[in-house]
Amino acid sequence: MARDWVKSSLNKIQADFQRSADTHLIKLDMLTFPDIDIYLKDESIHPSGSLKHRLARSLYLHALISGWIGPDTPVIESSSGSTAVSEAYFAKLLGLTFIAVMPKSTAKSKIKQIEFYGGQCHFVEHTHQIYEEAENLASALNGHYMDQFTFAERATDWRGNNNIASSIFSQMEKEKHPIPNWVVMSAGTGGTSATIGRYIRYKGVDTKLLVVDPDNSAFYPHFNKEKINTNAPGSRIEGIGRPRVEPSFIPSVIDEMQHVPDTTSIATMLMLEGVLGRKVGPSTGTNVYGALSKAIEMRANNQSGSIVTLLCDSGERYLDTYYNTDWVTQNIGDISMAQHALQALLGDV
Repeated sequence: MARDWVKSSLNKIQADFQRSADTHLIKLDMLTFPDIDIYLKDESIHPSGSLKHRLARSLYLHALISGWIGPDTPVIESSSGSTAVSEAYFAKLLGLTFIAVMPKSTAKSKIKQIEFYGGQCHFVEHTHQIYEEAENLASALNGHYMDQFTFAERATDWRGNNNIASSIFSQMEKEKHPIPNWVVMSAGTGGTSATIGRYIRYKGVDTKLLVVDPDNSAFYPHFNKEKINTNAPGSRIEGIGRPRVEPSFIPSVIDEMQHVPDTTSIATMLMLEGVLGRKVGPSTGTNVYGALSKAIEMRANNQSGSIVTLLCDSGERYLDTYYNTDWVTQNIGDISMAQHALQALLGDV
């Protein structure tokens, strides 16, 4: 009976996938870089609204075929928001109980979305508490701890199967510079950077991978073999940056890492609204700043080519936080210097 349920559940997930079109690749028109094409892979159009939809689908498929989830198994995840929203979406699809363990500081709009899909939210005071609390909750409820931070890189087929890397390279085929010079992204679990980095090497293309990292994250110092500040308060850019190096973070497939200050991420996020005519999330600001930095470097070296980065989610999720001036001043700081520096750097975008 349980095997029949698993078979039915796998079919439901695959049918949901078949109903969904691929995400768009948006070309930015920036006068500052006439010989360099910058693209945004818009992951906000997934049914659950973010890049994490791909991860959640892979995690559920992996757990189902591994025999870890049955028809009565509660699913528990440690998440700051977007992964939990996407996992709640798939739990509803399969008729499962879903509980997200998250910091109290998580954006209210994400909490509402989790609850919209029938999920429950279990709050902790600090980010570093989510791991142990999720494990304890899964044990107490005889449930399954999905553990995105461990299984993100192994649940996704990096060789293809319409993962985000194969989608990017397929969509770039007809562009002026079809093989990107750089793919730029930030890391939350590290799973997506592992998938893209592995795919680049598997296909033997010359594309390089830049991973950008916010303040208070362990990934950047780990990559550079620097001491990690274990007393750091945790990332203030929701969805990326971690207080510890997660098991899914694979530094050996990354060509470069860049630290992007949080004030710069928010300044870039706000700048993008004027370029795109829509709001994007703060991690997209981090990503795009990294892409712009590489464009500036390429321009200085008289290089032409293309750069692809990720639009992770919509800014509508953050109206009460990153798009709230008072909240930004209190939680991120004064971004005016970062805005002036960005303007000086880019000129007329």
